[in-house]
Amino acid sequence: MLQIKHQTITLDEFMELPETNPASEYIDEKIIQQPMAQGKHSGIQGELVPAINRIVKPKRIGRAFPELRCTFGDHSTVPDIVVFIWSRISRDENGEIANTFTIAPDWTIEILSPAQSKTKVTKNILHCLKHGTKMGWLIEPNEQTVFIYRPGQEIEVFDQPDEIIIVPSLASELHLTIKDLFAWLLE
Repeated sequence: MLQIKHQTITLDEFMELPETNPASEYIDEKIIQQPMAQGKHSGIQGELVPAINRIVKPKRIGRAFPELRCTFGDHSTVPDIVVFIWSRISRDENGEIANTFTIAPDWTIEILSPAQSKTKVTKNILHCLKHGTKMGWLIEPNEQTVFIYRPGQEIEVFDQPDEIIIVPSLASELHLTIKDLFAWLLE
């Protein structure tokens, strides 16, 4: 993980920089480059986005986006998956999806990679909750566990194979167990 130390930069200056691959984030006036996603991370992300969109997109309830930069609350982060209620999807003057999202998502999902700091990812989820996000998931593939974060509530832990993972109301028709989620790693 690349971190530029001893140099502070403003959010506006950060937003003028070219994108990096993997993405860089702006947190506490510092630039932090995310680690490259690995197999388990990519496998879960690649299956979860369409699974959510099959539920929320046809009815125009919402939409899931992978790796979408969200800039709000003096941070600019790129969660693994964000979900926005349909009416809150940023649009440009043509009514198309905008390139810039300057509001917190309704649901943020992070998938922990081996080189990633659980503390940093948790702080990103808490930042989202502080700015209006209704639910955050932290998926830990190596422990086959999902941590659920909601504003003003205790963290919930899902690690039993047949447990149905709690989802926000916008995706209430998504019935996904721990076993289902991690079975995507066997396919």
